[in-house]
Amino acid sequence: MQFDQGFDVTPFRFVFSFATLIEQMNAIAGEDKLYASKNRDILEEAKFYPELSEEVDYAYLEDNSEFLKRLLSDIFPPSLTENEIKAVGMPFANFLYNPTGRLRKILDAAGDDFELKFNNLSPEQSYIISCCVILNSYFKINFKPDTTLIYSIPNEEGYLNHYRILTNADFLEIKPTERSVFLSPGDIQELSDHYDHIELWKKKFPPNSWELKGFGVVSFYDATTEVALSNLKGLLIQSKERKETVSSDLNGIFCSIFRSSDIEIGYTEIDLKEKIYKESPINKVIKSKILRPGHHKALLEEALVKTLKEKNYFTISDISKYLETHSDSFLASHYHHLGYQSVILAPVFRHDQLLGVIEVTSSKKILHSVNAHKLDVVMPFLEESINQIYSTLEYQVAALIQREYTSIHPSVYWKFHREALKHVMFSYDQRGKKLPYQSIVFDQVLPHYGQSDIKNSSLLRNTAILLDLQEQMILLASLLNSLETTADLSELTVEVTEKTKKLESGLKADTENEIQRFLTQKVNPTLRKLQSENEFTDQKINSYFMRTEPSSPQSCVHRKRFDESISLINKELTDLIDERQEEQQKIFPFYYERFATDGVEHNLYIGGDIAPWLSYEPVFLRNLRIWQMRVMIESEILFKKTRKNLPLNLDITSLILAYGNSISIRFRMDEKRFDVDGSYNARYEIIKKRIDKSLIKNSDERLVQTGKISIVFAQRYQLEEYMKYISLLQSENLLHDHIEILEIQDLQGITGLKAIRVGINFGCRAISYPFYQDI
Repeated sequence: MQFDQGFDVTPFRFVFSFATLIEQMNAIAGEDKLYASKNRDILEEAKFYPELSEEVDYAYLEDNSEFLKRLLSDIFPPSLTENEIKAVGMPFANFLYNPTGRLRKILDAAGDDFELKFNNLSPEQSYIISCCVILNSYFKINFKPDTTLIYSIPNEEGYLNHYRILTNADFLEIKPTERSVFLSPGDIQELSDHYDHIELWKKKFPPNSWELKGFGVVSFYDATTEVALSNLKGLLIQSKERKETVSSDLNGIFCSIFRSSDIEIGYTEIDLKEKIYKESPINKVIKSKILRPGHHKALLEEALVKTLKEKNYFTISDISKYLETHSDSFLASHYHHLGYQSVILAPVFRHDQLLGVIEVTSSKKILHSVNAHKLDVVMPFLEESINQIYSTLEYQVAALIQREYTSIHPSVYWKFHREALKHVMFSYDQRGKKLPYQSIVFDQVLPHYGQSDIKNSSLLRNTAILLDLQEQMILLASLLNSLETTADLSELTVEVTEKTKKLESGLKADTENEIQRFLTQKVNPTLRKLQSENEFTDQKINSYFMRTEPSSPQSCVHRKRFDESISLINKELTDLIDERQEEQQKIFPFYYERFATDGVEHNLYIGGDIAPWLSYEPVFLRNLRIWQMRVMIESEILFKKTRKNLPLNLDITSLILAYGNSISIRFRMDEKRFDVDGSYNARYEIIKKRIDKSLIKNSDERLVQTGKISIVFAQRYQLEEYMKYISLLQSENLLHDHIEILEIQDLQGITGLKAIRVGINFGCRAISYPFYQDI
């Protein structure tokens, strides 16, 4: 008889037979007269069915079903058929015979196309577990893998019921065949050390080499809640990777828990301070049902808060009926509008503070205060997972603050951590004095400075301010001329005209402040007084104030366009260099900081003191310098793509300072940032501040130009080194062939600087960042 196992290979040759049952019944009848009297007719009739002790097939089972039912009546008493869920079967085979009435109803409800299969049991697992059964039964070796066999069967409503399978093997025999392999103690030890080595198991237990004769009694234990809880745990673990399907999977799990296909789950955060519901990071995984799409907040109900604070479930078993006595309930009205008829809200706590609610909803009147307690076993896991999401969020916020708002870069964090740990663990010395904070210093590091600067940003900003002031003066003059008032505005009008003419000569250092004082101290108070004269005047003045409010889209248009353009450029460039430096840190750590003003500046410091546990080699320095040039080139290319989307047409220039001497940097506790240490090292900072406006010697030409990268240096060997890097980048089609070697006009206190200037190839393809071992 062939059995559908769902797997092609098994160590067993199945022989379905009633031989063991008949032998046991005859043995009991020989000792128990009452049993013998009760089963005399069946045992006598069995003698006319000699095939029962041999292998029987499906046809035989069908043709003799009436007698077989009587033969099995002790195991399957008719009085329990509507209570017990069991059948005759074979281990690991999807075969059931003589199911109880209750099991038959369960299978019929699953539908004609339902196929019985074990959950999460692979062919390899089935094979190895079968081998372990042989070791236990025949070899008497205690090999019992803790594997639970589960059938998941849909009911008439469509949700899954989960049944744990228990097999009574009293009527089964395991026998070796001519193909069986004799196992030595060494073989058994080898198997015990290699549970997952399927080929080894097949070698020791070849396919179809052991006979499994008889039948098993397969009992179904309803483990729906237990399995749903296990599935929930697994789902919550995977939620980070599978956000898009978690919500629907959760609904399915809760349908099984509440035994209804009409259950949906939501989550909403509660803010007790503001007394509102609001969106939360959990809503990326579990959507809120209380908050409508596009509405990030809603008012909180006191009755709900009181119940939840007491760690009780808030339930509405009949929303329509509830609204008759609570017509002002936002929750009930909202859920009724969504088509729900019953709801359970379960509180989620964090550090004993109410965090939010799990929403269990149904469009039927099936949820109430009694079955709400089905959540008792579920909520601890949901609460833990939700707390983990919030903890992760806090870590991300802390990391963001560290990255964006402080100077403690990950590359140097270890030294701060070591110093802080010392103070946390040992706050006082042996004499009881409070330990002083040690300076955080990194010695013998080589600095690198780079700048992607907005060309003529000061001039462009002043032009924007000037245009906005001129437009406001014109608007004010127009308003004063149009007002119908008895007040004398001639002096004010003359003053406005004078200031407008003054703006024609350009913006001076105090021009903006002077006009702002004039507006706030003289113009605005006068206009406020005139508002009460008549409706027409009030309308005109109100319109002026609304248009000149800083938040108005019509106010400071030119400055806003400039600021927005700068902001967009800085965001693109900082995101790029931040991402690229994270990749480069994997080669050898270096301290990195950047500043966004009118463009982006960055400082890099590399040396053995940054990561003393690693072996620092000059090759890391050379690769960092090539990396800096690449990232500056990529920044230029990115800017060119971004430029067409800017509100204002801008250009950038790129500059690198190649500094040849090692310096020390110290963390300034008062300023909460790193700075160069010592007067000699301060020369590096002075050069940085002065070279961006430098000119070519004996000319009025600025060193930095659009579309080119400029590298400032002082020593001959730096020229030779950077020429190698430029040659490499030219070979990769990132830079043009033409190179300029230039002398820089002497700066205040600085002489002898030179520069290399070379054009960027904006037509190059995507830039890669390889590591050169032999550069």
